[in-house]
Amino acid sequence: MPVRLLSFTLSILVIAATLTLVVLGEDLLIPLAMAVMVWYLLNAFSRMYGRISVAGKSLPRWVCFSLSLLTFLTGFVLVGNMITNNVAEVTQAAPGYQQNLDRIVQEVALLLRLEQVPTLPDLVSHIDIGSAIAGLAGSLATLIGNIGIVLVYVLFLLIEQQHFDSKLQALFPNGSRQEEVRRLLSRMQADIQTYVWIKTLMSVLTGGVSYVILLIVGVDYAEFWGFVIFLLNYIPTVGSLLGIIFPALLTIVQFGTLGPFLVVISTLSGAQFLIGNILETRLMGGRLNISPLVVILSLSVWGTLWGIAGMFLCMPITVILMIICSHFDRTRPIAVVLSGTGQVAPSADYAISETPGWSADDAGPPGDRGGR
Repeated sequence: MPVRLLSFTLSILVIAATLTLVVLGEDLLIPLAMAVMVWYLLNAFSRMYGRISVAGKSLPRWVCFSLSLLTFLTGFVLVGNMITNNVAEVTQAAPGYQQNLDRIVQEVALLLRLEQVPTLPDLVSHIDIGSAIAGLAGSLATLIGNIGIVLVYVLFLLIEQQHFDSKLQALFPNGSRQEEVRRLLSRMQADIQTYVWIKTLMSVLTGGVSYVILLIVGVDYAEFWGFVIFLLNYIPTVGSLLGIIFPALLTIVQFGTLGPFLVVISTLSGAQFLIGNILETRLMGGRLNISPLVVILSLSVWGTLWGIAGMFLCMPITVILMIICSHFDRTRPIAVVLSGTGQVAPSADYAISETPGWSADDAGPPGDRGGR
């Protein structure tokens, strides 16, 4: 009994210390977690280029990795230029939006039979513009600072990954124990790669289809909204909803009528449903096996702790937690609760199963058997 009590006390202390670290170490942990996700994507791109054959031979590792970095940096620059251009265009189009919004407010007020019709300046006068601008500037400064920190972390992760295997051998000289740890890390790596890769492909597809829809309807800044929908698609459930609402609201302000609004909201909803609920589900194949209720709770918890960044990272964190808990007998019930079907792989069975686009040799940095 004393041993069980001691074990329970230690578990409570570990949980408390972990939660304290998560809350107080937010400024350090969020850029690190984002850097790990970028690191996964870079290695995924590198392996994708490694499957390209030239004259019957695969591309050298350094060429694959250079192409991976070039792809990421090109996308980063294009997104930056797009955002800058859209900010300038929004400034020019603002007067027209204001007139349409004034007219919509007047029509709604007449419909509700309000005696005094509020105007947009009346509504804006109650907002502390100075505080809003200061808050926005602070958020942008924090974002820019975090991007720099993230890139530094990614650089050191890329430098460090070549020594992962030797460190693993030094930490676990026992052959059987080393292989067990290697299988655990490989399974964790494979599941996270499956989620990140498929989610990225589905986000690109969702953003692309949304861009075409908005372009056909004639909504302003279609490419910007396509990119926003691409990003929001990484946030479970809530992201898809926001990806529909935001451009739909702009459609009302831009056109001032319900016709384009109904077209945008119906077509975007259909695209989100077909890609997210049917295509993505079939590609995932239930491999992650996480309860939908746990997804919502994880989204709420990490969103409360880390804000928007926590919403993006909640699924990979939950996947890692479930895999680690399933490996140990004492924490295995936690993995069962987190799972969708209650079926969790036995702790001794961590052979890497095939995932879309990967083989067992592509399991990842820990014990990297494949090349980069």
